[in-house]
Amino acid sequence: MVIAALGASEEEEQKLRNRSMDNLSSESERLLASHEVEKTGNDLKGRVYDESKKIWVVALPSILARVSSFGSLVVTQSFVGHISEADFAGYALIQILAVRFINGILIGMSSATETLCGQAYGAGHYHMMGIYLQRSWVVELIILTLLQPFFIFATPIFKLLGQEDSIATSAGYISLWFIPVNYSFIFSWTIQMYLQAQQKNMIIAWLSIAQFIIHIPLSWLLVYKLEFGVPGAMVGILISSWFIVIGEFVYILGGWCPNTWKGFTMAAFKDIFPVVKLSISSGLMLCLEIWYNAILVLLAGYMQNAEVAISAFSICLNVNAWEFMISLGFLGAACVRVANELGRGDAKATKFSIKVTLTTSVLIGLFFWALCLAFGNQIGYLFTNEKEVADAVADLSVLNAFSILLNSIYPVLSGVAVGAGLQSAVAVINLVCFYVIGIPIGALLGYVANLQVKGIWVGMICGVVTETLALCYMIWRTEWDSEVTKAQKRLQRFYLTSEHSNQLLS
Repeated sequence: MVIAALGASEEEEQKLRNRSMDNLSSESERLLASHEVEKTGNDLKGRVYDESKKIWVVALPSILARVSSFGSLVVTQSFVGHISEADFAGYALIQILAVRFINGILIGMSSATETLCGQAYGAGHYHMMGIYLQRSWVVELIILTLLQPFFIFATPIFKLLGQEDSIATSAGYISLWFIPVNYSFIFSWTIQMYLQAQQKNMIIAWLSIAQFIIHIPLSWLLVYKLEFGVPGAMVGILISSWFIVIGEFVYILGGWCPNTWKGFTMAAFKDIFPVVKLSISSGLMLCLEIWYNAILVLLAGYMQNAEVAISAFSICLNVNAWEFMISLGFLGAACVRVANELGRGDAKATKFSIKVTLTTSVLIGLFFWALCLAFGNQIGYLFTNEKEVADAVADLSVLNAFSILLNSIYPVLSGVAVGAGLQSAVAVINLVCFYVIGIPIGALLGYVANLQVKGIWVGMICGVVTETLALCYMIWRTEWDSEVTKAQKRLQRFYLTSEHSNQLLS
């Protein structure tokens, strides 16, 4: 019995030791798991922080540049708006329709430069970036020259479309002043894409801010002090537009891009047709977005009291478009980050960058959404003294606020598509969502349901919501490993050795 008792005692003691070891093991596992969670959390925070820095290096200068450049157009509209109501409506038609039409083509075609330069920079093909830039100049100069009749014959075109004679005449006169301004856009947009692909676009921000600061007193001097009226306002925008281009050329030719700019070269004319193809698909993608608003302004021109309808709609769209410049900054950031990572061959980093960029843009969009709701009733008086127009703007403020919120989503997704070279797919999505869904709904609500401008705007929002959902689905379904392979093939197709490109120097 004693032996049995001793055996039992030893057995109990062994069980206690085992239980103690199990508890210790469980505690160790729990501490280890807790440490892993903490480590993963810290690692995620670090990755988000690093990615955010890379995004803002591109986005902030781009936002400052776009807001300042577009602000110059808005400031000019404000000066013209205080000259006469007919000139205000004429300027609105040209800016929203003709200038946006041209800008849509040029910015869209420039996004091909952004795709190629971004992927070349990620792959380390630095000398090719200057060649891509010069190829874009050749293509866009030809295209823009072919489109100048829209500006030369603006008055008869608008009369043919049914606009009032006084508005059409004023628009035709103002459009002639925009012809030299249009040519400045070719260089300013393409050089911006080229510089931001290599994260050197802070110079564009400083030039744009300087331009905006100069533009306001210059316009005041020419319009009010010297009493030049509409010509004075247009001379102001002409001078300030070319100010940026001159500054950009000084920066590039002055030796601040030694790795990516090797001088003017005949290589710009080599493999031009594949670049034309990518440029056209890029241009079509963005044109379909920008023309969407323009067509809705044209529809507003057929409303009762057309001058008030066009003026109110254009003011809201200008406020919307000014905020949209911020979204375009994130579009550029998304494009550069996606293109860089695809060029490096890292699909996982590409997906992570998309998530961080989209989240940041949406948070900023929520801020401006709230701001527009709070101050919507006062916005109209910044552009006009006409109470009827200002009241019409206030009536559209809620719809404008939600449009601004949507602006923070779909441009980022478009930027992802540009970075990956998926412009053709986005062009089809834009065509269906905007022109098959948005415009017909807007026309029905505006004319059949007699909701006037408000109905047109509701149709616009329907198109944007549909496009946003379609882009979300497309990006979600994209196989990014496959896109890495496509990017590598694209770069190999366009690649010239540094020696070959130097031999072709003019």
